[in-house]
Amino acid sequence: MKTITLIFSCSIAFLTLAQSQLGNGNMEQWDNVGAPTEEPTNWNSFKTGTGPFSGFANKQVERSTSIRAGATGMYCARIWSTSVLGIVANGNLTLGRINLGSSTPANAANYNFSLTSDTLFSETCNLVPDSLVFWAKYTQAGGGNQNARMNALVHDAYQLHDPVDAASQPHILAQAELNYPSTNGAWMRFSVPFVPTANAGLVPAFILATFTTNSTPGGGANNDEVLIDDIQLVYNPSGAGIKENTVPSFSVNYTEGNLYLHGVQEGKLRILSLNGTELFNGWANEKVALQLPSGVFIAQMIREDGKYSVVKFAVN
Repeated sequence: MKTITLIFSCSIAFLTLAQSQLGNGNMEQWDNVGAPTEEPTNWNSFKTGTGPFSGFANKQVERSTSIRAGATGMYCARIWSTSVLGIVANGNLTLGRINLGSSTPANAANYNFSLTSDTLFSETCNLVPDSLVFWAKYTQAGGGNQNARMNALVHDAYQLHDPVDAASQPHILAQAELNYPSTNGAWMRFSVPFVPTANAGLVPAFILATFTTNSTPGGGANNDEVLIDDIQLVYNPSGAGIKENTVPSFSVNYTEGNLYLHGVQEGKLRILSLNGTELFNGWANEKVALQLPSGVFIAQMIREDGKYSVVKFAVN
């Protein structure tokens, strides 16, 4: 019995080590604290950007002790927006590198990218996670109906861009995407599922994750602020990731208090909001009575053998 237990424990340890995590996701390690180039280790912002307008970049990230109650660490990352002559530059924190190609925020020449040839501006990821979990506190200086943004893209060995351009799209294995409103002065935990793409035959190699103060380039107001902490990748129990553990996808539509599933197979169904709140957990049927508000939701179907598929759907 002792021998069997030891082998099992070693196997679990091997799987854990094989699963990629984001370096310094707890925001405890920092470079150049107090300097204009202050950044969390392994993460990047404008002052280490590139492109013709990189010389005009402002400092828009710093170490903060405004952590949530119960946090195990001492620090979080504070990112904020600035405004110059009425043009708002969103706070931007990424695992890649920022290209500052234009003074117009929404211009396609402005993007984050995985510089796969440089470990300082890219993050390896050899499995597709189930979800990305993070804590955030979003404060809108200008009020209004604004959203901060988190976007994470698992991709193959390609210099991927975010926002995603036509050349990058075929290289994405899965995406975890969340636009979230003000947290009303409180820290909130978000769990965002990775939704696989239809791109076949790709090998996961990198992840490009980005946190910004507004979902719209140039949106929001001067001094909008997002505090970020404890970013973690979560994997399903098999350790296989979405790509290796998916079943044929199904489709969903919602009308008049009923959720209709097409192509459903025997197993469990989970319905999640984009912030990770579980709204339904039960057996998958072709018709499920469920009251949902307007918004975007995640449906995850899990078979008894542990294989599953995930789809995103909207309720108008």
